Amino acid sequence: MNELEQNIINRLEELRVHLQADGGDLEIVEIEDKTVRLRLKGACGGCPHATMTIKNGLERILREELDPEIVIERVL
Repeated sequence: MNELEQNIINRLEELRVHLQADGGDLEIVEIEDKTVRLRLKGACGGCPHATMTIKNGLERILREELDPEIVIERVL
Protein backbone atom coordinates (compact mmCIF):
# COMPACT_ATOMS: atom_id res chain seq x y z
CA MET A 1 0.00 0.00 0.00
CA ASN A 2 1.41 3.35 -0.98
CA GLU A 3 1.18 6.62 0.92
CA LEU A 4 -1.68 8.02 -1.17
CA GLU A 5 -3.79 4.90 -0.60
CA GLN A 6 -3.19 5.10 3.13
CA ASN A 7 -4.10 8.80 3.17
CA ILE A 8 -7.30 8.06 1.24
CA ILE A 9 -8.27 5.33 3.69
CA ASN A 10 -7.51 7.52 6.69
CA ARG A 11 -9.52 10.46 5.35
CA LEU A 12 -12.51 8.32 4.40
CA GLU A 13 -12.48 6.80 7.89
CA GLU A 14 -12.69 10.33 9.32
CA LEU A 15 -15.57 11.21 6.97
CA ARG A 16 -17.57 8.04 7.77
CA VAL A 17 -18.91 9.57 10.98
CA HIS A 18 -20.95 12.05 8.94
CA LEU A 19 -22.62 9.24 7.01
CA GLN A 20 -23.12 7.22 10.18
CA ALA A 21 -24.84 10.19 11.81
CA ASP A 22 -27.52 9.90 9.09
CA GLY A 23 -27.88 6.14 9.47
CA GLY A 24 -25.54 5.23 6.64
CA ASP A 25 -21.99 4.08 6.15
CA LEU A 26 -19.40 3.38 3.49
CA GLU A 27 -17.26 0.43 2.58
CA ILE A 28 -14.04 0.77 0.62
CA VAL A 29 -14.23 -1.97 -2.01
CA GLU A 30 -10.99 -1.21 -3.85
CA ILE A 31 -8.39 1.45 -4.42
CA GLU A 32 -6.62 1.18 -7.77
CA ASP A 33 -4.18 3.98 -8.54
CA LYS A 34 -6.29 7.12 -8.03
CA THR A 35 -9.66 5.40 -8.45
CA VAL A 36 -11.56 4.59 -5.28
CA ARG A 37 -14.50 2.19 -5.43
CA LEU A 38 -16.98 2.63 -2.59
CA ARG A 39 -20.18 0.93 -1.54
CA LEU A 40 -22.65 3.04 0.39
CA LYS A 41 -24.56 1.13 3.04
CA GLY A 42 -27.55 1.63 5.31
CA ALA A 43 -29.60 4.74 4.69
CA CYS A 44 -26.98 6.03 2.24
CA GLY A 45 -27.22 2.91 0.07
CA GLY A 46 -30.70 3.70 -1.18
CA CYS A 47 -30.60 7.46 -0.88
CA PRO A 48 -31.47 9.40 -4.05
CA HIS A 49 -28.69 11.84 -3.16
CA ALA A 50 -25.97 9.15 -3.00
CA THR A 51 -24.26 10.33 -6.20
CA MET A 52 -24.14 13.88 -4.88
CA THR A 53 -22.72 12.62 -1.57
CA ILE A 54 -19.94 10.83 -3.42
CA LYS A 55 -19.09 13.44 -6.07
CA ASN A 56 -19.83 16.73 -4.32
CA GLY A 57 -18.81 15.53 -0.88
CA LEU A 58 -16.32 12.71 -0.57
CA GLU A 59 -14.60 13.04 -3.95
CA ARG A 60 -14.35 16.82 -3.69
CA ILE A 61 -12.74 16.61 -0.25
CA LEU A 62 -10.22 13.96 -1.34
CA ARG A 63 -9.34 15.97 -4.46
CA GLU A 64 -8.88 19.21 -2.52
CA GLU A 65 -6.89 17.67 0.33
CA LEU A 66 -4.94 14.81 -1.25
CA ASP A 67 -4.80 14.73 -5.07
CA PRO A 68 -6.87 16.51 -7.75
CA GLU A 69 -6.97 13.37 -9.92
CA ILE A 70 -8.78 11.11 -7.42
CA VAL A 71 -12.03 9.65 -8.74
CA ILE A 72 -14.62 7.85 -6.63
CA GLU A 73 -16.84 5.27 -8.29
CA ARG A 74 -19.91 3.87 -6.59
CA VAL A 75 -20.23 0.10 -6.40
CA LEU A 76 -23.72 -1.32 -5.90
